[in-house]
Amino acid sequence: MKTVLREGIQPDDGAEFLIFIPRAEEVVKGILSDQAYDIPSDPDTVEEADMKLPDWFDENKFKQGCRFFWDFCLPHTFSMFIGFVGAISIPTIISVLVGTQKSNTPYTAYKRYVSTYLHVLSWFSNDLKPGSVSWRSLNTVRNRHMRAGKSARLKNQGKVSQRDLALTMFGFVGFSVLNPHKFHITQLNSGDMEAYIHAWSVIGSLLGTQDRYNICRKTFDETQQVLQMLVDEMYTPCLENVPEYFEHSARVLSQVSTVFVSFVDADFLIYWTKHLCNVPGYIYTEGDRIDLQKKLRKLQNGADDIGIDSMELIHKCELATPPTRCRLLYLKDYDTVADSPAYKNLPFKSKFNMALFYVSMGFYSTFIGRHILNLYYKFLMYLAQHFPYIAILRYGFKNAFVNMFKEDDKDPTPPKLNSEYYMKNKETWYQATYNVLMLCIVCCYCFCCIASLVY
Repeated sequence: MKTVLREGIQPDDGAEFLIFIPRAEEVVKGILSDQAYDIPSDPDTVEEADMKLPDWFDENKFKQGCRFFWDFCLPHTFSMFIGFVGAISIPTIISVLVGTQKSNTPYTAYKRYVSTYLHVLSWFSNDLKPGSVSWRSLNTVRNRHMRAGKSARLKNQGKVSQRDLALTMFGFVGFSVLNPHKFHITQLNSGDMEAYIHAWSVIGSLLGTQDRYNICRKTFDETQQVLQMLVDEMYTPCLENVPEYFEHSARVLSQVSTVFVSFVDADFLIYWTKHLCNVPGYIYTEGDRIDLQKKLRKLQNGADDIGIDSMELIHKCELATPPTRCRLLYLKDYDTVADSPAYKNLPFKSKFNMALFYVSMGFYSTFIGRHILNLYYKFLMYLAQHFPYIAILRYGFKNAFVNMFKEDDKDPTPPKLNSEYYMKNKETWYQATYNVLMLCIVCCYCFCCIASLVY
């Protein structure tokens, strides 16, 4: 029987041979629907789950996607950290995350997120077949999702749904596919990006995501469309009005990242996440500033410089947290990037880190820079797995080592409210000086490590 593919056209009941391929708009509409939230990520019991490769799995394409990850392992990793910050702005996701009590303190967050990233590394480092390390890893993660979902339902804290799986996957793959130019990720061979998308599509399927809710589509263009629509309709409004415990969760996550890269801080991560998700006012380049002023002028419609509610610049999302405050944007505040309110309120350390990130990514865009910084990244990953000296100093020798197949530790300590982080004291000159000196020491240490690896 001949199979016919017709994009975006629902088959009639009599056309059994017709395969329905939804357009990007229909995929996103399905992900954000109530039905997607009602469908759990997996059956109620581990025994009922059947993990198998999808029919459309292409082994050669999957291996090409794995190679592409390692070709740009540093920016892919950083985009995932940014993606994690975005994911915890989704109310249903952070509700389950906080309810597990496995990432509410710096130590438990270290155990959870390092374990998660070790799982990711195993998926791109081993053959994907039954009995392999990556297969065992995927099965472990899937079982944890089942237990977390069941626990959340019993506590009336939500569930792990098909929608949550799709939105969480965005955290792993979204920004590196949607904004590869901002991370200086480029194809080295034809089809690299589509192969990378295929690899994540397979991983998502093995973790229980149904094909109709899989954000990694068959082509690069369609995947970008889906990702951009999810940013506009979900991530931007959620980051504009973050749910309770977002600030706390983002900050414990930033402490985990310092185990790998010492210059990353929470304010930098949050600002950069909002910048990538086009949250109004979170600008960094002159082009961003000009675009924002054009939008404000259009909404003012020739009137004096009146404040424009930030919600008028973003898509309304019924799933986002209701606005708790009105944030007004004034045209005069965006004559320069340095004087824009969100950037101006950043600590000097965060501004320095942002500049350092830009310089590092500029160096990474060169052939030599990419190979040197990839080598340095692999060196850091080796230390994190075999001799995590920073974690040893923080949590003790025994607690510093992470076994990704072992259940994460729990801590009943409740997370802090967002309001506790909003009451920040103004940074003093001596605090800024101390932070810069410490960053310079860290940069010198990193330079010495890179030089020793190269020479």
